[in-house]
Amino acid sequence: MTSSEDQLRAVSLRVTRPRLAVLAALRDHPHVDTDTVITLVRGDLPTVSHQAVYDVLRVLTDTGLVRRIQPAGATARYETRVGDNHHHLVCRTCATIVDVPCTVGEAPCLTAPDGHGFAVDEAEVVFWGVCPDCAATRTAKEPEGIS
Repeated sequence: MTSSEDQLRAVSLRVTRPRLAVLAALRDHPHVDTDTVITLVRGDLPTVSHQAVYDVLRVLTDTGLVRRIQPAGATARYETRVGDNHHHLVCRTCATIVDVPCTVGEAPCLTAPDGHGFAVDEAEVVFWGVCPDCAATRTAKEPEGIS
């Protein structure tokens, strides 16, 4: 596995403590929003500013080290799993997001029937449903005799 320092250098970025802290937070906690990233980073760097974290997220996304996802109606989330064209499953109740592999074949695993001349290199699919924990809670709250 490539170190965070090597990843930053590979895209010509300076190795800084905020960049390393953001990468570590996202590696350990995929699919978190900006506020959560700030809280996690401040665990290591208590004086880091909101703006510094926003700037780091932007540059890491721009360089392809981080992927920004934003399911419909949800806040943007970030992850370090990039380059494999995986998709996501989102719980409608608690907004938990989990990775799912490419649905068919190699990236892009979906082909637009009419590509309109585009050179398609990625397909983004978001599956929606209810996670097992929320489904169990929902079932537990139903009165007896109702199915």
